[in-house]
Parts: sequence; C-alpha cells; structure tokens
Amino acid sequence: MKHNKYPQPQSPKSADASNPIEMGFTAAPDEVARKAYFSYVNQGSLPGHEVQHWLKAEADLIAERNQTRVHGFHSRT
Repeated sequence: MKHNKYPQPQSPKSADASNPIEMGFTAAPDEVARKAYFSYVNQGSLPGHEVQHWLKAEADLIAERNQTRVHGFHSRT
C-alpha cells in the first residue's frame, strides 16, 4: 500500500451543503486583526496575549456570523 506523504484535508462530515449554517466560515484576517486590536486596547494594551486576542476575535466573528445566519439577517449570495 502506498502512503500519501501529503494527505488532502478532509471536509467535515457534519457539514451539509444544503444547510448554510453548517457550512464552514473563516473570518477575513483584516476583520480578525481589527477586532483583536480593539480587544488588546480595551484590556489595557498589555503585551504577551496576542494569540489569545486573535483566537477570541476569530471565535467572536464566527459566532456573530452564525447568529446572523440563524436569524436570517445575512444575505444569500
């Protein structure tokens, strides 16, 4: 059996293309950076928590996106 040195990423099994809420969403890096920066400033501009600010900003944007999809505020494109 031949092993693939660079396996292809598997798509999530639970994602259903007919259900837009289940589709993957990645926030734009500039949006995440802006939100992370404001979090940094609001928490006193202390260095050393860049990754935490980034991950929280990314999670918040994804949660906001999911909320708008659930409530139908997001335009269908």
